Amino acid sequence: MYIIVGLGNPTREYQATRHNIGFDAITKISDDYRISLDFKKHKAICGKGMIAGEKVILAQPQTYMNLSGESVRELKDFYKVEPEDIIVIYDDISLEPGKLRIRTKGSAGGHNGIKSIIAHLGTEDFPRVRVGVGDKPAGWDLADYVLSRFSKEEQPVVREALGKASEAVKTILTEGMEQAMNLYNRK
Repeated sequence: MYIIVGLGNPTREYQATRHNIGFDAITKISDDYRISLDFKKHKAICGKGMIAGEKVILAQPQTYMNLSGESVRELKDFYKVEPEDIIVIYDDISLEPGKLRIRTKGSAGGHNGIKSIIAHLGTEDFPRVRVGVGDKPAGWDLADYVLSRFSKEEQPVVREALGKASEAVKTILTEGMEQAMNLYNRK
């Protein structure tokens, strides 16, 4: 079993913002694999289903970004999975919009949601799918930027990236992290 977590902030005001691209990726995966996000447990909106023959739990933590680790830890403990079976999808300002970067482990890189997950799991060793949201323009406050919405020009690129993130998760589950990194880190 795998737990696939998309990071974001709950409530309407944060919908479709750069920081919520992890939530958007979970919604895309849910649609692609017909997995209903139909129950709330472990401080997350969740769905159970199958992707390419693998049992998965999709999760959108409802703790707000900076406390995401609370939800991820509860999910890990309840479903008795190892950190390497938890795939976390989140926004990355160091990547241009639409780019993906897949890693098996690593530091938080300044991302507070990942920082929280590392603290609650006690390890940096869990797979990540980073989705580019672009660097903040000069003069912008970082919080204001990540809580802003994508421009009209960026929206098609972001939709395509969400499709790639969904495909990348399937590749991780069926062919492994190495193959997923080879396929998606170069695009």
